[in-house]
Amino acid sequence: MKNIFNFKTLFFVAIASFVFTSCTDDDYQKPEEGTAEVAVTAGNADFSTYVAVGNSLTAGFTDGALFIKGQQMSMPNLLSKKFAMAGGGSFTQPLMADNNGGLLLGGTMIQGPRLYFDGSGPAPVADAPTTEIMSSTPGPYNNMGVPGAKTYHLGFSGYGNAAGIGVYANPYFVRMASSPAATVIGDAVSQNPTFFSLWIGANDVLRYALNGGDGTDQTGNFDPTTYGDADITDPNVFASVYSQLVDGLTSGGAKGVILNLPDITAIPHFTTVPYNPVPLDAGTAQLLNGAFVQYNGGVQQVLAGFVAANAITQEMADAELAKRTIHFEAGENNAVTIVDEDLMDLTAYGIPNYRHATATDLLVLPSKSVIGTQVNNNPQLINGVSVPLADKWVLTPNEQTAIQTATDAYNTTIEAVATAKDLAFVDVNTMMNSLANGGLSFDEFTMTNQYVFGNTFSLDGVHPTERGNAFIANAILRAIDAKYGSNFEASGNLNKAKDFVTQYPATIQ
Repeated sequence: MKNIFNFKTLFFVAIASFVFTSCTDDDYQKPEEGTAEVAVTAGNADFSTYVAVGNSLTAGFTDGALFIKGQQMSMPNLLSKKFAMAGGGSFTQPLMADNNGGLLLGGTMIQGPRLYFDGSGPAPVADAPTTEIMSSTPGPYNNMGVPGAKTYHLGFSGYGNAAGIGVYANPYFVRMASSPAATVIGDAVSQNPTFFSLWIGANDVLRYALNGGDGTDQTGNFDPTTYGDADITDPNVFASVYSQLVDGLTSGGAKGVILNLPDITAIPHFTTVPYNPVPLDAGTAQLLNGAFVQYNGGVQQVLAGFVAANAITQEMADAELAKRTIHFEAGENNAVTIVDEDLMDLTAYGIPNYRHATATDLLVLPSKSVIGTQVNNNPQLINGVSVPLADKWVLTPNEQTAIQTATDAYNTTIEAVATAKDLAFVDVNTMMNSLANGGLSFDEFTMTNQYVFGNTFSLDGVHPTERGNAFIANAILRAIDAKYGSNFEASGNLNKAKDFVTQYPATIQ
C-alpha cells in the first residue's frame, strides 16, 4: 500500500505566546483597597484539626504527576489557608522531593515526570524525578490523599507496605504511611480530626475507563498503582465501604464535607480525540476498501446463514452488517477502525469484531499518539486504519453505560450518607455537566472541560489545574457556609481566579 498518511496535528495549533505566572501564599486573598475587612467566622464548625481524605484529586496530582507546586496548590491546602482565618491549625502534606514530578523505586523511574506545554502540545519536562519511594517520611499527614486509591483501598492494611509494591501496596502511601501495616483511614482517624473532607470513588470507575474498559492496566493510567484489577467496583461494595469510612471520620464528633463524583466520560481524557481524524486521498481509500472486501463479505455471508437458519431476523442481520461494514472515502474525516467486543460474536467463523468508530465512541487521550502510526514499520499496517485500534483505546457506548450506571449508584450512596450524617455536600457531578455544556464562571474566567485551554483540567486530561483546584475549593467553602454557618463567601474570602495559573513552565522556580 502506498503510504501517504500525512496526518495533521489533531489537537494543537501554533500558540502565539504563553505567559506563566506564579502566586505566593501572600497573594491568595487581599481585600480591595478602601474596603473594610469582615471578620471570618467558623459558624458551628471547628477547623482546628482538618484532615483531607481521598485520592489523586485530593493529593494535588496534576499534569500527569505529583510534585511540590501541585501539592501546594492542592484543593485541601487551599482550604486549609481559608480555615486558618477561622481558627484552623497547621496542615501537613507528604511533599515530594522536587517539581519534576514522578517516582523512583530503587533509583528506577516508575512514574513521571510531569507534563508541560511546549507550544504545540504536552511534553515531559527534561529533568527526571528525584523522589525515592524507599526514602519514606512516615505520617500521618493532614492531607491523606493517595493517588490511585479506590474506595476499598483506604481500609486495606498493608497498602503502605514497601514489600508489597507492584503486588498490593501503593507507592504513594508507602511514602507517607505511619507504619507498613497502617491504613489510610486509620491514619486519618488517628489524628482526631475536628473537620474533614472526603472525596473518594473516582478510581472505582476511572481505572476501568482509562484503560478503555479493557479490564487491565495497560494505557494512560496517571495514577500508577498497577496491581489489582481495573474493573468497576461493585456498587454494593462501594456503599458498604463508603459508609464505614464516614463512620470512622465522624466517630469523634467531627463535622465535614463530602463530594460526589463527576461524570468521568466528560473529562478531556475522553472528549479530546475525535473519532474521525483520518485524511485519505481517493487512491488510498480505494486500496483500503479492497483490503476489507474479504472481511465485509465474510460478515455478510455468516449473517445470511444465520437468517437462513432462523437464528436471527433479516432486520437484525441488516443492522449488524451496517454497523460492521468497513468503508473509506476520499476526504479529511474518515472514522478510525476499532475492535468492539460488544458486536455479535462471529469469531467462531473466523470473523473478527471490527467496525468504524462513531460519534458515540470515546477515544482515550493516549490514542492520539497511536492513530496513524505504522505497525512494525510496515506502511501497509496503519493503526486505526488498516489495523483496528484495540479495545483499550476506546470506550464504547456499552462501556460508557456501565460507567454511568456505577457512578449514579455511587452518587446515590454519597448523598444519602451526607444526609444521614448531616454533613456538608458538594455536587461535583452537576458541576461537571455544566463545565461540559457551556461552562461555569469563575470571576472573569469561564471554566470548561476543553483540553488545555478550558482553565479546569491539566495536561493529563484528568486532574484539575491550579485554577481548577481553587474553583473546587470555593464550591466546598460555599457548601460549608450553607451547612455550618461560616462566612467565607460573605466575608470576601473565597479564592480569586486571577491568583491561580493553568499552565506551569518547563522549570518551576
